[in-house]
Amino acid sequence: MSLSIKSRRFGSGLLCFFLQIRAGITKTLIGFLAAAFMTLPAYAALDLDVNTPAVAAVKASMQNRHSQLLTHYQSGAVGLTAEGFVAVKDASLVPLSQRGALATLVKEENMDRVQLYRGIAVANGHPEWEGEIQHTFALRWIDKAQPGWVVQRDGQWVKK
Repeated sequence: MSLSIKSRRFGSGLLCFFLQIRAGITKTLIGFLAAAFMTLPAYAALDLDVNTPAVAAVKASMQNRHSQLLTHYQSGAVGLTAEGFVAVKDASLVPLSQRGALATLVKEENMDRVQLYRGIAVANGHPEWEGEIQHTFALRWIDKAQPGWVVQRDGQWVKK
């Protein structure tokens, strides 16, 4: 009889030991998952279409410039980079007398894009998200580029 009592005590102690380990692992796992998902609601609340006065002004500026850039997108002289900017891809497709104006257009467009990414991040209350917003817009713009436009994919310029 004393042998069975010792076995129960040993078994009971071992069971308690394993339950304590399991409880510790569960707490650790719950803590890890909680930390991992704490930022999820913030990202889910990101509004890429936020329309503050500053963002609206940048969008209007870009829209006004788009008609001037359109022929250069179509000719392949200008392309969309994987970083969310516009770049002169082949200046030889533009008459020499217009290359300076094109360089100015591209510079102004890229300055507005920086302001757009920053403005959206700030309007969402998370300036630290600027890089992610820029990346998202880069993917969107390349995806929405018209057939024949030049875009960067995997570090290479390709015609869409």
